[in-house]
Amino acid sequence: MEDSYNIAVLPGDGIGPEVMAEGLKVLDKIKVAFNVSCTIKEADFGGIAIDNHGEALPKSTLDICKSSDAVLLGSIGGPKWESLPPSKQPERAGLLPIRKELGLFANLRPAIIFPQLTAASPLKEEILKDGMDILVVRELTGGIYFGSPKVREGDKALDTLVYTRPEIERIAHVAFKAAEQRGGKVTSIDKANVLTSMVLWREVVTEVGKEYPNVKLNHLYVDNGAMQLVKNPNQFDVMLCGNMFGDILSDEASMITGSLGMLPSASLGQGSFGLYEPSGGSAPDIAGQGIANPIAQILSLGMLFKYSFNRKEIYDSIFNAINNVLEAGYRTKDIYTSGNKEVSTSEIGTLIADSL
Repeated sequence: MEDSYNIAVLPGDGIGPEVMAEGLKVLDKIKVAFNVSCTIKEADFGGIAIDNHGEALPKSTLDICKSSDAVLLGSIGGPKWESLPPSKQPERAGLLPIRKELGLFANLRPAIIFPQLTAASPLKEEILKDGMDILVVRELTGGIYFGSPKVREGDKALDTLVYTRPEIERIAHVAFKAAEQRGGKVTSIDKANVLTSMVLWREVVTEVGKEYPNVKLNHLYVDNGAMQLVKNPNQFDVMLCGNMFGDILSDEASMITGSLGMLPSASLGQGSFGLYEPSGGSAPDIAGQGIANPIAQILSLGMLFKYSFNRKEIYDSIFNAINNVLEAGYRTKDIYTSGNKEVSTSEIGTLIADSL
């Protein structure tokens, strides 16, 4: 008997539809290989939704998401919509509200360097000789991105950084539980030397850590954490971060892997529902050229099966297929190095699908 899943697909803007097409190409192979049935409902989100519906997150799109088992998202935004008032732009009017509406408070961003791509990393190869496998756990619905008041008065502007104990506790539990299944180490990132909210963050994380005696906890100020990430990334296992720090450090970690196009993410709430998306942007400057890297989108599909559908074997199959294609020397433009074979967005998607 087939397992049946409902997936909302939001291709988005820029390179979003291109890389999403490759994710769905892999999904078609997954359905056959693992005898699963998937009902796909596509919807507009982001800039394309502003063009077609007058708002970044139309009610019709939100309804499709809420009636699904999981959401697979592309990337949104671009210069076309930057002239809109900030509150109407795709990122602020789309991404932040959809996370709130769907109750997605935990963002998981694995930064894994494939051994074949160490030459594509901006770090020296000797730094990465032992590989890199970091999970950035980012709190997603609190902190300075959501705190109020937010005020602009002429030449003065104010954003508010606020966290509550329950918000910190629930994201800390996600990080510690993840570490139990990985390397058994959590590094909590804060700025407790100057920010009162981060003093609370450190206190609460320390208290939660006592419930996980098999997990080692240490704390780093964010500036030191950013430095250590490029000095010795292999020292990290799980990095626990507030919203803004996680946003920044996960992008830094992704570039160590060779490209933003390699970094998937999962945004999770209570239960099994989640939203899955590549961590890079919509890259409108390369849209339509067939050179975008779809691997992050394909890995995001793998995370969808792993976290929302409890099908780790499907994630592993996708991961191994990508590894096989990289081992064979195929590269998109962003990760190409001399001696490899440069291929297009569609070509590498097909290679990965065929390698499943």
